[in-house]
Amino acid sequence: MCRWLAYSGGPVLISELLIKPKDNLIHQSLHARSLRVPTNGDGNGLGWYDDQPYPGLYRSLFPAWNDLNLHDLASHIESHLFLSHVRASSLAPIQETNCHPFRYKQWLFMHNGEIIQFEFLRQALLAKISPEYFNDVIGSTDSEVMFYLALTLGLEKNVITSVAEMVNLIKTEGAKAGVSGNLNMTLAISDGKSLWGFKYGSDGKSPTLYLSPGIDELRLLNPGILGLFGDFAACLVSEPIGNYQEIWKAIPENSVIEISNKKIIVNTFL
Repeated sequence: MCRWLAYSGGPVLISELLIKPKDNLIHQSLHARSLRVPTNGDGNGLGWYDDQPYPGLYRSLFPAWNDLNLHDLASHIESHLFLSHVRASSLAPIQETNCHPFRYKQWLFMHNGEIIQFEFLRQALLAKISPEYFNDVIGSTDSEVMFYLALTLGLEKNVITSVAEMVNLIKTEGAKAGVSGNLNMTLAISDGKSLWGFKYGSDGKSPTLYLSPGIDELRLLNPGILGLFGDFAACLVSEPIGNYQEIWKAIPENSVIEISNKKIIVNTFL
């Protein structure tokens, strides 16, 4: 399984979350606590929003712990909303176009998990992607197919509904192909204004997802962060980071989180 981090809040140097904290995402790329895949060395990626109309994107085949360019970018880019991902490949080959996040116009998307038996569904699922988006599919992962299916199903109008329809479509095509159509996932999706996180597993065994403690609680525990994140900050991660990991909130199975306008809403998904 891969590992990822997504942040929304006051503008901050990306390195403050990506590199400096204890057990940060760079550390997790080499020493994740997952018993199944403790090493995530099959590439990395960073997507961030700034004053430009579309997000910046950096993707590399280097493992995150040995990518000097990633470290340098993170130490110089300040952003109010960014997504970062370290990859452990399953079936798809190790190539730059298969690294997350994926970008379409102002949208960023990243995924941890898999479509079970994707190799038997890939052709049928690709055929469901609208011609409007099809030529933007340049990799070979199930994750990218999920992104463009969600776009086809209306992601730009309603994120939660489109992701639900994407999940149901995969199940339907699985039944047609004589396979389960099951999938497990955590997703991070953003349009630069809002951030959505999803945790879903057909078998109830989706990857882990955690939400950071509130900024007020963090300041009480660590006055040294005063002024670092402004009056609001929220972080979604595959594994907790920093010195107070025990107070991160584990997101329950089949949940969706929406972080927008300095508010956090958690609801049941499907």
